[in-house]
Amino acid sequence: MGLLLAVCGLAVVASPATAAPGDNGDDGEGGTKSLVEQLEDASRGFVEAKAKLKSSKKKQAELTAELKKLDAAVGPQQKALDQIAQQAYTSGRLGAMSALVTASSTGSFIDRAETLATVAAKQNEAIEELKATRDGQRKAKLAIDAAVKDQQKQVNVMAKKKLQVETALKKENQGAEASAPSDGGGSAKADPPPGGSGSGCTAKDPTTSGCLTPRTLHALKQAQKAGFTRYVACFREQNSGEHPKGRACDFASDKNGFGGDATGASKTYGNNLANYFINNAETLDVLYVIWFRRIWLPSSGWKSYSGAGGDPSSDHTNHVHLSVR
Repeated sequence: MGLLLAVCGLAVVASPATAAPGDNGDDGEGGTKSLVEQLEDASRGFVEAKAKLKSSKKKQAELTAELKKLDAAVGPQQKALDQIAQQAYTSGRLGAMSALVTASSTGSFIDRAETLATVAAKQNEAIEELKATRDGQRKAKLAIDAAVKDQQKQVNVMAKKKLQVETALKKENQGAEASAPSDGGGSAKADPPPGGSGSGCTAKDPTTSGCLTPRTLHALKQAQKAGFTRYVACFREQNSGEHPKGRACDFASDKNGFGGDATGASKTYGNNLANYFINNAETLDVLYVIWFRRIWLPSSGWKSYSGAGGDPSSDHTNHVHLSVR
């Protein structure tokens, strides 16, 4: 057979075995250890600052509503206090001695004293209410000022982290502007993780013998619930990146695992899955998504991103990589 092929001028070329992410000598995230660490740090800082900014804006809105109520209460309270003061003035603001001197009898003295005591009590109550309202106004205004100041701080952090991401990518000759996956899809809404979800690798990874953070496990289950049920591998021992921390998963685009460059229905599946994670990035605490020589970052959107190996796994053309905070 070999002689026949040689005579015919043909050569036998073995089909290259498709390596799974991490099996080709790199860490499976398509970049150097330094780059991956920069991306992780910058994206984490950006996502956390964005979350604080959102929380601060919510707090400001609540304080503004509270201040509006307090402002509305001041007028009626001041009016009530003025009426009480007028009543006291009309009655002559008599003290106990004056009441005794002017009283025609013991009974009228007691009645007069009781009336004055009631007016005085109401006046004191009205004064305290007004003081409390004005104090609340002052505190609310100070809190709003603090919230606005904090928001500017978080905006500055976000800008700094965005610059960090893009500088790190450029240093590695990556990060040019890239278009989003052409297919739509991925419009299903994810549920937020349960309250109190920690960031430690404490949950059993259903895809390997390793562990996942509760947030990562939640993101995996949400994607599967949304119909993305093809092969997944999450925890993996490596020198950098999110896999050994239990904060990343690789979602194969082919039905049978990690194959060659995705085409046709497999590429559509990957596009839809990438879009699903991006559409739910805030809910699922997404740090970044890598798919088809591109990386999506919360700070910068889609950027070009190719692995050093030039194969489907390091180029992420056969799987969608998800990293979670």
